[in-house]
Amino acid sequence: MSQQSTPGRRRFLFGAGAASVAGVAAIASTRKVRAPVGVSKAGIPAGRGYELTEHVRNYYRTTAV
Repeated sequence: MSQQSTPGRRRFLFGAGAASVAGVAAIASTRKVRAPVGVSKAGIPAGRGYELTEHVRNYYRTTAV
């Protein structure tokens, strides 16, 4: 048996690899940078834990039975 390579298969695999790398690069370039966490009025870092705000008070007021 003769070991002949098929250029079509090689091109396909090279193209699939290049497309994968391009896809990962495109996704990585569109990632958003997270903003730094601020500090709330109570001195607690914003976005950490439960914070009783006006819209939360309104929710509890409207769901009272």
